[in-house]
Amino acid sequence: VELASTWEVGFPAQLYRERLQRGDILLRRTANDAVELHIKNVQPSDQGHYKCSTPSTDATVQGNYEDTVQVKVLADALVVGPSSRPPPGLSLREGEPFELRCIASTTSPLHTHLALRWELHRGPVHRSILALSHEGRFHPGPGYEQRYHSGDVRLDTVGSDAYRLSVARALSADQGSYRCVVSEWITEQGSWQEIQEKAVEVATVVIQPTALQLAVPRTVSVTEGKDLDLSCNITTDRVDDVRPEVTWYFKKTPDTSLLASHMLARLDRDSLVHSSPHVALSHVDTRSYHLLVRDVSKENSGYYLCLVALWAPGHNRSWHKVAEAMSAPSGVSVTWLEPEYQVYLNASKVPGFSDDPTELQCRVIDTKRLEAGVRLTVSWYYRMTRRNDDVVASELLAVMDGDWTLRYGERSKQRAQDGEFIFSKEHTDTFNFRIQRTTEEDRGNYYCVVSAWTRQRNNSWVKSKDVFSKPVNIFWASEDSVLVVKARQPKPFFAAGNTFEMTCKVSSKNIKSPRYSVLITAEKPVGDLSSPNETKYIISLDQDSVVKLENWTDASRVDGVVLEKVQEDEFRYRMYQTQVSDAGLYRCMVTAWSPIGGSLWREAATSLSNPIEIDFQTSGPTFNASVHSDTPSVTRGDLIKLFCIVTVEGAVLDPDDMAFDVSWFAVHSFGLDKAPVLLSSLDRKGVVTTGQRDWKSTVSLERVSVLEFLLQVHGSEDQDFGNYYCSVTPWVRSPTGSWQREAEIHSRPIFITVKMDVLNAFKYPLLIGVGLSTVIGLLSCLIGYCSSHWCCKKEVRETRRERRRLMSMEMD
Repeated sequence: VELASTWEVGFPAQLYRERLQRGDILLRRTANDAVELHIKNVQPSDQGHYKCSTPSTDATVQGNYEDTVQVKVLADALVVGPSSRPPPGLSLREGEPFELRCIASTTSPLHTHLALRWELHRGPVHRSILALSHEGRFHPGPGYEQRYHSGDVRLDTVGSDAYRLSVARALSADQGSYRCVVSEWITEQGSWQEIQEKAVEVATVVIQPTALQLAVPRTVSVTEGKDLDLSCNITTDRVDDVRPEVTWYFKKTPDTSLLASHMLARLDRDSLVHSSPHVALSHVDTRSYHLLVRDVSKENSGYYLCLVALWAPGHNRSWHKVAEAMSAPSGVSVTWLEPEYQVYLNASKVPGFSDDPTELQCRVIDTKRLEAGVRLTVSWYYRMTRRNDDVVASELLAVMDGDWTLRYGERSKQRAQDGEFIFSKEHTDTFNFRIQRTTEEDRGNYYCVVSAWTRQRNNSWVKSKDVFSKPVNIFWASEDSVLVVKARQPKPFFAAGNTFEMTCKVSSKNIKSPRYSVLITAEKPVGDLSSPNETKYIISLDQDSVVKLENWTDASRVDGVVLEKVQEDEFRYRMYQTQVSDAGLYRCMVTAWSPIGGSLWREAATSLSNPIEIDFQTSGPTFNASVHSDTPSVTRGDLIKLFCIVTVEGAVLDPDDMAFDVSWFAVHSFGLDKAPVLLSSLDRKGVVTTGQRDWKSTVSLERVSVLEFLLQVHGSEDQDFGNYYCSVTPWVRSPTGSWQREAEIHSRPIFITVKMDVLNAFKYPLLIGVGLSTVIGLLSCLIGYCSSHWCCKKEVRETRRERRRLMSMEMD
């Protein structure tokens, strides 16, 4: 009978078409060379031989293209059902035992075997609990292996047709619907084959949760140093052998989560306590557990939580958790007895002037309840004094921590490192602050804060109290420093060559312990060109009485000036063998210095005295200087001659009573816009000094006569052009026999031109150029001739036909 085909649509017989349309018979291809035939709801008429064939498209037959299998249909002799109808509903407490039974039997005439499997249905998932195979072997389901091996879950037979599932202690995971699945197996030709399978709902098990409630005190207050006792009372409906596990936690926030919490103590189900030396956990009665924290401190303030878990015993000494609960937070506040004390601040040293020392003393008095575990530290603050009501923030100078570590503020850090601020502790109750040099910026209010620190169990220190002192005002009236200097000349009239003497009297006000430094200055008369500056520093005397020559550079009169200290506030200046060039206004510049500690001094004030004039009323000669040259324009390489001529007007002097210092200068530019260059100088004793130059020409300077001086430039060069002038310093012998230096005079400049010899300059370059041009031209002609004769020659051969014809045959 045609049953089904994968190729022909109308292949099936009428008998099987309806079953094929319903899907009871299904032909499904599983691979390119494999097809399966599925028959649902097998009937007795389906018994017989089934043949599968496939037509061959090969040219030759390669093997068997059909095969037959026999199907036997047995009668349904399997009976499965629960032990009671309807299926019971069991309500249990966690940890209680329960049993479930189902009945399975068969009346098949064949030798068949039954296999049974208990399943738990929770939602859409069916979990296998324990199975008995057709070969008589037990197979626990996933997650039930340990409970099966421990004997908590068992499967056994009762009588000939009853199968019992036994659970020694129910868990919360055991809640759900239980069903019994039975299958019938038969063996043929040494292999097992499942005949049929039936399932039946046996019972629905509901696990009642264990009631567990915890009670702790809501708020507890305890004094620092005392013991904290907290109780955790347990209320449960379990009366069987359950063991509690109690754990105490501590945290700073009142929420019940265990995040950021710290475990204090734990009592496990074997009654073993795990705690620290300062924490104890005790079991007062059956349902009360106490936490004891010894010697509480401020850091023990917070919230305490009690976590309890109930464990029930199982088979083979196993335990499982049946309930767990967390208590509400118990708030604990630790109060401590603050030490009582007063703080008093006084100034043991008050400055009267700037740079005076300041010393403040901060003392602790009237101490009460100051125990051995309490330390006292100090903090120093500064607040500026203002006349208006503006709010001024206090600035931290230094603070001491509980471990007596001193830290400086931004205002005092650098000055403390330099030793200007000194913070010290002389006694347990006395703290000192010293300013070595008090400045005007240090004026203001100062106060100290004494802090009490308490040692904790972990050897850390916690601040418990701050006490402020009353401020102390550091202030002094700052008046402007006054310094007055008066100069006096004991001998108002004297002649050149005599000694000049001047005294300076100093008076000061509002300057602390002053010392004076003196500087003698001289202002030359207007028109005197001997000093480039209007004011000349001569000699100085510092506050340590050290004398120094400033701009006094006269080598012949090194010891000609003296400055000495007559009294603490009086100084005397002497100038020996005065000369006419010393005329001018003389003053004393006095600076008052105030000590700032050690060998350091601070400039307090500076003042200038009244002038003392040195004026020589003489009718001496007048000197002039001029420059002359017979060759103002020379050719390069020629000799340049320049004469410096000195003329004397007025009094007639003996040539032996006159001497001159002569210096020659040159400005190498068309104008006088560059700095003059010293060429040579001749002093009054006839010593010649020549300046340094960078070119080859040389200079010589000689005295031609008493009033004429000749400068010669040998081998002149282009760089020697420019303006030349001479500087003359006359010296005149006074009637006393001393030489007096007159004012320095300068001549008018003369311009010297250095020309170039054009013929000699271009003679050799022209000859060399003409010669080279001739040689290069001849060489170019020779190269061209040779190239055209040998290298570029080309022969052209022509036939007579081409000469006779106008156009060649090839072109035709």
